[in-house]
Amino acid sequence: MTLLLAAGRTVITPGSGHPMGGYLAREGVACGVHDDLEATLVWLSTEDDPGVVWVTLDALATDVSLTRALAAVVAQETGVPAGRVLVCASHTHSAPDGWTGSIHPGMPAQREPELVRGLIERVGAVARQICPQRTPVLARWHEGAAARVGANRHRQDGPHDDSVGVLTLHHPDGTPAALLFDYASHPTVLGADNLAWSADWPGATRRELAGLAPVVAFLQGAAGDASSRFVRRAQGHAEVSALGGRLAESITRLLPSGQPVGEPLRLTRTVLRMPHRALPSQAECRRLREGAERGWRKLLPCDESDPAVRVARTRYEGTLMLSTLAAVGLDGDAEVPVTVVSLGEVAWLHTPFELFSSIGLRIKAASPFAHTRVIGYTDGYAGYLPDQDAYREGLYESYIALVEQGAAEVLVERCTELLRAHRERRAVVNTV
Repeated sequence: MTLLLAAGRTVITPGSGHPMGGYLAREGVACGVHDDLEATLVWLSTEDDPGVVWVTLDALATDVSLTRALAAVVAQETGVPAGRVLVCASHTHSAPDGWTGSIHPGMPAQREPELVRGLIERVGAVARQICPQRTPVLARWHEGAAARVGANRHRQDGPHDDSVGVLTLHHPDGTPAALLFDYASHPTVLGADNLAWSADWPGATRRELAGLAPVVAFLQGAAGDASSRFVRRAQGHAEVSALGGRLAESITRLLPSGQPVGEPLRLTRTVLRMPHRALPSQAECRRLREGAERGWRKLLPCDESDPAVRVARTRYEGTLMLSTLAAVGLDGDAEVPVTVVSLGEVAWLHTPFELFSSIGLRIKAASPFAHTRVIGYTDGYAGYLPDQDAYREGLYESYIALVEQGAAEVLVERCTELLRAHRERRAVVNTV
């Protein structure tokens, strides 16, 4: 069977005056555009199978409501079942809060219905545009080490998946049709002082690769504890361009050595039920908050951009968010959608978590596929999934995680089983 592709992109940048997401310390609203935010659609299918549509967004996150609305409009315009649409956020911290509102009790934000409507309309329009354009393509897979664009953000020798995965799609005559790449690092080169819309380094990488394919899409990897904190030399737009260009160079070097990817194209979904965490008392929250604040203040008046100061400050911010979380409480269990998409020996495993690097690496190592890419920030937002070291060290992410401390072990086990069942074409039963 022949692999078919339809792909397109659209600008989704809002106007000025809207709050921006990602940083507790940010003051003010967006006052302009540095580089446009985009949505990209990549639809792979065959004549007798609707395949999968990746919808990639330059957004902090997507919640369940936005995910369902975008999947529904893509399904309406293309005829692909909504369950075959994956909505993936890049996690840039220079995008609007208003698409989702608050994604965490400790990060207050308001949903802005007019922004949501505009986003849905634009994604629907590009889906409608590409629907009649499905064309035969040949697929090639490229994977290898990337230049240092991100690294573990807590310690220089900490775990990090420094690889990049690239799917290139070509027309039968060899001309490029689309490129889909993934890499794991927070798009936080730009700090809380930035008030201009920006896709951060993923956008810069896409711009550098634009000459290689008419559509370039990005998937964010297991980036929960990965960022440019120990890599960048500054936090301005010039550094965004430098790091994005560095990754683009790594991708370009990989392209001549790719290997053909055979069919079939398959998708398996499941939903996991994972208990929310037990929350401390307000007295315990206060003790943690006071201790973290002392640790942070002790490092001042050092430069706030110093990695050690940033780690200490975020630890303090985490205790503030934990206090809010404990005051609000968490009801019931978290329902976590997990999806495997495979094309031959390449598998993409999608979750809505901000996975720590060590967890993504464990899933990759246990996978039965020759090439496995672990993708986060997909089909909703389930918060951080830290590893045991994060809890031992009292890191920011361990304070604000929404699920229980043992959830990482459960997820690794269940994802490994899902990958095996998908490969063996066994039925998968939801746990909700």
